[in-house]
Amino acid sequence: MSETSLHAAAGNNDVATITRLLAKGAEIDARDDAGATALLVATHANRIDAARTLIEAGADVNAKDKIQDSPYLYAGAHGHLEILKMTLMHGADLKSVNRYGGTALIPASERGHVETVRTLIEAGVAVDHVNKLGWTALLEAIILGDGGERHQQIVDLLVKAGADVNLADGKGMTPLQHARAGGYKEIEATLLAAGASEDPAHR
Repeated sequence: MSETSLHAAAGNNDVATITRLLAKGAEIDARDDAGATALLVATHANRIDAARTLIEAGADVNAKDKIQDSPYLYAGAHGHLEILKMTLMHGADLKSVNRYGGTALIPASERGHVETVRTLIEAGVAVDHVNKLGWTALLEAIILGDGGERHQQIVDLLVKAGADVNLADGKGMTPLQHARAGGYKEIEATLLAAGASEDPAHR
């Protein structure tokens, strides 16, 4: 069976059906063929009411599917802020990582989700975690961002949270060098003001 009735109800944001199924003993963390729980299905579609009902009933916010996404990690990566906040209130594992070895903060930074980044920093996610690509949240915000207002704000948030502005990538390129390579003057100025070194050998 590819999915349960609970998965379908979660995807449809059908709180009444979710409540009825759980009352009848439906397994709250049952998996579909992709390894997703009903809560992850709700999170994929940003079905806030369904997610709230499942979380308050005890659904596991850290249950990962076959590609290592959990409701917490997916909500963070995709900027589903309301669901993210609910997962944080119900035991989200801040140290859990996705298939790229990154915390929720890294893709949130890359994708320009300013309020999500702020929320994750306030929750205590490590700002200098390095993923399998050798990148931190700061590096991803610069390398994969567009240098625009949202990414400028995210760089500022990360710097103010104590991100190491001289922590280079796996090839030895610093955030400052990447900002200059992208022509991101505002980000460059933020990094320099925070003590980014002109010397790429300085770590």
